[in-house]
Amino acid sequence: MSMQGADSGPPARGRVVGGTRKGGPQAIPSPRQPLPLATAEQSRGPTGATTSKPGRTTEKPARTTAKHAALPGRGDRRLYAIDGLRLLAALVVAFHHYAGTWRVDRPGNAIWGRPVSDIMPTWFRFSAYGWIGVEVFFVISGFVICMSCWGRTPRQFFTSRVIRLYPAYWFAILFTSAALIAMPGVWQRHRARDVLLNFTMLQSGSFVSNVDSVYWTLWSELRFYLLFMAVVVAGLTYRRVVVFCCLWGAAAMIAPAAGFRPATLIINPEGAWYFIAGLALYLMYRFGQDLLLWGILGMSWLMGQRELGHRIDTVERVSSWRGSVLIFTVFLLVMVAVSLGHTDRIRWKWLVTAGALTYPFYLTHYLVGTTVINRLHDAMDPRLLVVSVIAGFLVLSWLVHKFVEAPLARLLKRGLDTSFARLRNASSMS
Repeated sequence: MSMQGADSGPPARGRVVGGTRKGGPQAIPSPRQPLPLATAEQSRGPTGATTSKPGRTTEKPARTTAKHAALPGRGDRRLYAIDGLRLLAALVVAFHHYAGTWRVDRPGNAIWGRPVSDIMPTWFRFSAYGWIGVEVFFVISGFVICMSCWGRTPRQFFTSRVIRLYPAYWFAILFTSAALIAMPGVWQRHRARDVLLNFTMLQSGSFVSNVDSVYWTLWSELRFYLLFMAVVVAGLTYRRVVVFCCLWGAAAMIAPAAGFRPATLIINPEGAWYFIAGLALYLMYRFGQDLLLWGILGMSWLMGQRELGHRIDTVERVSSWRGSVLIFTVFLLVMVAVSLGHTDRIRWKWLVTAGALTYPFYLTHYLVGTTVINRLHDAMDPRLLVVSVIAGFLVLSWLVHKFVEAPLARLLKRGLDTSFARLRNASSMS
């Protein structure tokens, strides 16, 4: 899940492959007018021009090239609304885990002791839909990964993902493992060898269980990064990202039907269409809307609603398909509003902090939070308990971001930059 996301601020300045600037912004027509696919057709010069009379020139038809130009300023501003949406998605997922899953609604469950629908029925009805926050994360991840990768080299893309994903994740593994040792009886502890393998973030590929079950979304994110790296290597352009969306979508439909498990594993058909929707929305934000992007977004919605239904039937079991599709549709419409620039006036500084809290909050809230609820559910009002636990994890997430994520990310970046510099020097000498 793009729970971790990417920075929703401006990408690194410099050369943009297939974009509109090379070292600085370029004058472009007004953003009030959405640009069509071919925004500028420029002649390569007259071919075989002849002059019959002074002042009159007869030219043969000249070859033209079409260039998809970005809207002005669309690559250079932070999207505060995206930060807010990320935290909102994390919060609804937490409410779902604490008060809306089928596990907490079973008689004698290990968290509340009795069905949560008997304890707080209204909260349960609404929290039952909170799992959709994961799909929201995936859409946002497609958007912000494309945004933050524009103009970056593969090395920069790799570095940015490592320093964004691993520091908070490593802390979460240690924090959760220690909490399960200190407060046994709710969740089963993991073997030391499995905990150690979790530090790689590749445990799902080795059929090893996650220290915290919410880590499953990271496996989807990693496969998305692996596929998208091919476009980053080629250089991000409007055309290449559109082709990538179409090819990935086609593969997501064909691979499962063909029963080809290796391709299905890499292609990730369960999450593909959410990431594709995010990519299309970013292209709409950067270049303006057109029928092709609306078509990709529409196809993503159609395929996404099917995946929502499949997840309800096989995993969630507590919410209706109609309500889930309605919530997902409203979210996509909000993202369309972001893509069309209708939220550009939102510039509340606290949203930057809100976005920074999202990833550590998501990683730490589930197992430890439900264990705390198990210990305290008889000591205080259940609604106050849920709110208090969420507030506590928000405070913890701020501390993790400030004292773990930020300093460790700086150390990792310096180390990786030095390593890649040595690699380049060694290559040039050989």
